[in-house]
Amino acid sequence: MAVSKGKKLVIVESPTKQKTISKILGNDFIVRSSFGHVRDLPQHDMGVDIEHGFTPTYEPVERAKRLIGELNTLAKAAPEIYLATDPDREGEAIAWHLIELLKLPKERYQRIFFHEITPTAIKESFAHARKIDENLVNAQQARRVLDRIVGYKLSPLLWKKITRGLSAGRVQSVAVRLLAERAKEIAEFKEQEYWTIGAQFEKPGTAPSFWARVTKYQGKNVEQTKTHKLFAEDYKVKTTVFDTPEKLAPVSDLLRTGPNTVIKVEKKEVKQHPKPPFITSTLQQDAYNKLGFSSQKTMQTAQHLYEGIDVEGQTVGLITYMRTDSFNVSKLLQEQTQKFIAQKYGEQFVPAKPNIFKSKVMGAQEAHEAIHPTDVRRTPQNLKQFLTSDQYKLYELIWLRFVASQMADAVFNTVSIDIAAKSEKDCILRATGRTVKFPGYLSVYKDEEDNGNEENGSALLPILNEGDELKLVELKTKDHKTTPPPYYNEASLIKTLEKHGIGRPSTYAPTIKTILDRKYIARPPKSNKLVATDLGITVTESLKGFFKEIMDLSYTAGVEEKLDKVAEGAEKWGELLGTFYTNFQKDLDAADKGMQRPAAQETDEKCPICGKMMLKKRSRFGEYLVCSDNTCKGKVNLTSTGEKVQPEKTDEICDKCGKPMVIRVGRRGKFLACSGYPACKNTFSLDAEGHKVASTGPIVTDRLCEKCGKPLVLRNSKRGEFLGCSGYPKCRTIVKVTPQEIAQIKEAHAKKQAETK
Repeated sequence: MAVSKGKKLVIVESPTKQKTISKILGNDFIVRSSFGHVRDLPQHDMGVDIEHGFTPTYEPVERAKRLIGELNTLAKAAPEIYLATDPDREGEAIAWHLIELLKLPKERYQRIFFHEITPTAIKESFAHARKIDENLVNAQQARRVLDRIVGYKLSPLLWKKITRGLSAGRVQSVAVRLLAERAKEIAEFKEQEYWTIGAQFEKPGTAPSFWARVTKYQGKNVEQTKTHKLFAEDYKVKTTVFDTPEKLAPVSDLLRTGPNTVIKVEKKEVKQHPKPPFITSTLQQDAYNKLGFSSQKTMQTAQHLYEGIDVEGQTVGLITYMRTDSFNVSKLLQEQTQKFIAQKYGEQFVPAKPNIFKSKVMGAQEAHEAIHPTDVRRTPQNLKQFLTSDQYKLYELIWLRFVASQMADAVFNTVSIDIAAKSEKDCILRATGRTVKFPGYLSVYKDEEDNGNEENGSALLPILNEGDELKLVELKTKDHKTTPPPYYNEASLIKTLEKHGIGRPSTYAPTIKTILDRKYIARPPKSNKLVATDLGITVTESLKGFFKEIMDLSYTAGVEEKLDKVAEGAEKWGELLGTFYTNFQKDLDAADKGMQRPAAQETDEKCPICGKMMLKKRSRFGEYLVCSDNTCKGKVNLTSTGEKVQPEKTDEICDKCGKPMVIRVGRRGKFLACSGYPACKNTFSLDAEGHKVASTGPIVTDRLCEKCGKPLVLRNSKRGEFLGCSGYPKCRTIVKVTPQEIAQIKEAHAKKQAETK
């Protein structure tokens, strides 16, 4: 590799950032990517010396072994080295690991960071270069070590007490508990029936007619809001005193006989403030609610917008860093945005003073900035041709929310009218309405609650005065039933995690993905809700009984606060881990002695093979039914909602025994199997469109094992396809093959099968 001497070296963690920043810095710099983390705790060992101050042992990750030689060569030739990883704890840790691997002394490197990838921000970062912030590194190490200890100590316990293959995590376990507790609350909810009554009035000689609802009857408030204390929050259930239809009859009579007189008219001017620009959690929530994006998709798309998009031959970072919990906006951008708003919408849409939003997020890092466009003049419409559909949708959402956050308040004229039926002591009705006096920020960005309806006060009301008598046009009574608390979806789960200070911006999306992958929660077909599975509920109940601290919301949030203190230098990370581990080990010992393995449940289902009763069991892949006779192989898989997975009939005939083939579901998805199983075990894999592709058995190749001389066969594993010796398990030879070689092997095998037929 040719090395250009005299060029300064800048190391980033992303190949896309490398491309964007290279173009900005020009020929005086060499920019290289570390491709993320370069060191981590070992894969197959805890890698934490608990006895000696929780000292971690780090190993280079696989891809870094190849990269580090190139980076070392470049570093030796460079007069100056700049570490430009992301502006958060994770980025600080990556920079520190690079220093350790490259053995860079303090005088040889500088740490720079920026919240947006623009020429101005990057060049400005060199003026504020510093050394590694060890407090930020220690906070990241503390989190990594803490989570490693929990995972490595809890997972074997779950294997031993519940089933093999399970795992647990600190933040993930609390997230699953939220869903498990919600499932319990929904199951225990008792429905109540109640009635409401409304009246349509008109003032003779005026228009329009309008509706009012009964709010007081015989001096008592009609509406009642009962607050139920749920696991994570209060849940309000709205009812009325009219709990039977018979109680409505005297109210109806009062309204029909009248008189119905206006007793109060109250007019107000109300201002509505814009919402702040996005932070990670609110972006994920709005992208889910408005665009239908999962949290993972949102973060991946935002990453592309942050790292750079090719716009007219120039790579441009379009948004600021997308992992943030701060509402800060730079003064320079605020000034630019105010000018833009004045030109595009008018001076009246610019607030008298710039809008400032104070963060309410627990432990927010105020040094960060909110998620916003790097240049507000780059409108979504102007960039549409350079963006994919998903990128355009997300950029438009970010751009609109930010511009609205810098605009003037919306102003409404509101009116509230109270009407007495017969007298104030007998019955009072209320009608409310509002009209837009000045749209302000609502001309750019609206949420559903901003759209207005009769219930939240946007009914069109006639001009009325106190003492006006009204004519009754129509009465309407309505039967209602109280509803249970809703299931969580991705947006509401993230909102709850954020509200309780559980996790941090970078953890929300991976947390949800992890517990979905582990089958602790599921997303039912054609539904957005997240539901705790029986496996998730079982694991939650088992852990809850013995690990009260880890499973408690306030404790988990407290750990995050302590990690923040480590980042600020106010607490030592070793002491944090020591305090945690003392209590954790006691709970672990108690659980090892007291936790009981869930017994197999008896069912009414009969075995499809021998007719005996079946038992319900569970594994890490979910629940299933198994024959109560140990000598019988009868087994039926269950869906995440507990329903039997029935094999689908097909027109295919088994080429071994002549019986019909059926589609079954296994660990790796759908496959074609003989209906004569277990007597006939013939199977075929299916492609994405459901077509038969090849036998699921290993493909025997012409290549021979170098150790024993037996043929090599193409096998599949979680990590992909490989060649293994057909003499396994006596011979364990494994040979890596490229995708091109795999394609050639399969093509040759298919040709042989065709010739045989």
